[in-house]
Amino acid sequence: MRVICFVMLAGFILMGEVRAQDLHFSQFMNSPLVTNPANTGFMPEGDYRLGINYRNQWSSVMSMPYKTMSAFADAQVVQRENSWMGVGGVILRDVAGSGNLTSTKVYGSVAYHQLIGYGSLLSMGFNVGWANKRINTTNLTFPSQWNGEFFDSHNIGQAPQLDRTNISYLDLQAGMNYAYFPDDNTYFNVGFSTMHLNRPRETFFGEKSGIDNRIPVRHTAFINGSFKLNDQWIVNPNSYFSLQAKSYEWLIGMNAHYNISGDGTNVLIGGLYYRSSDAFIPMVGLGHKDYVFTFTYDATVSTMRNYNNTRGAYELSIIKTGIFDHYQGTPREARCPTFRLY
Repeated sequence: MRVICFVMLAGFILMGEVRAQDLHFSQFMNSPLVTNPANTGFMPEGDYRLGINYRNQWSSVMSMPYKTMSAFADAQVVQRENSWMGVGGVILRDVAGSGNLTSTKVYGSVAYHQLIGYGSLLSMGFNVGWANKRINTTNLTFPSQWNGEFFDSHNIGQAPQLDRTNISYLDLQAGMNYAYFPDDNTYFNVGFSTMHLNRPRETFFGEKSGIDNRIPVRHTAFINGSFKLNDQWIVNPNSYFSLQAKSYEWLIGMNAHYNISGDGTNVLIGGLYYRSSDAFIPMVGLGHKDYVFTFTYDATVSTMRNYNNTRGAYELSIIKTGIFDHYQGTPREARCPTFRLY
């Protein structure tokens, strides 16, 4: 299995054109700035938001599991009666495999939110990011280094020669959202975004390889709903679709919030999602005051379960939403079903 992993990883590195998804989280609803820059500053229950996400996958296949982490923050600024601006930023970091293929991305985003009539909101946003990728080939072995008995890692001459092991580039993304909230118990939200608008070049082999190494544009769409059934239950169905080159990802499911304390201070969260042809994703969580903790597990149902010993990926999200001043703030007109009374 180690030999297979080495060959697979080498193949990933040597591919001239990679058709695969970007970094992603199963909890797309809890990584708002990554999903769509128009989400920046859009939080019906607060003025600012802080969050972290962590994902661990392929721990039973790779000697070094794939780990994806992010931290984000955004806030509402320049608040007016019917509009406001949102500003924020997100840091992404991903470490994959024995070669420590590391991605670090830093994005700054801004969005404009305009109320339309009494129960609609239109949002548009964009972000600008700096991305860096680097790889450490010290721990890698390649098929050309197999001498018939073992991999000769000292035979450097038979290993592919990289033009560089550290690359950086500028990345651009834009998106828009529409929210509809006819009353305090009903909420819909749809959005669409496009990533890599400038199609940056990403390669360790330099421009002389003769292959188009520009990152394909990635399109993402989502739809969320929130329905308050009574003072104890709120249900949130949602779906997410992403397309990049010939790869796509589609998630659909629902989570429900149960008001344990009666005043919305403590909320129990449970849900179930399905990623098309890949995994079922149960969710559990707890809301306490301004904090929400959620945990998901990707239970693999595709043929990959034969290689990861039925172990999938787990993901953790922690989000805090707050208000700058409970007594002196612009009245919030964009409503989302909640157990809280403000």
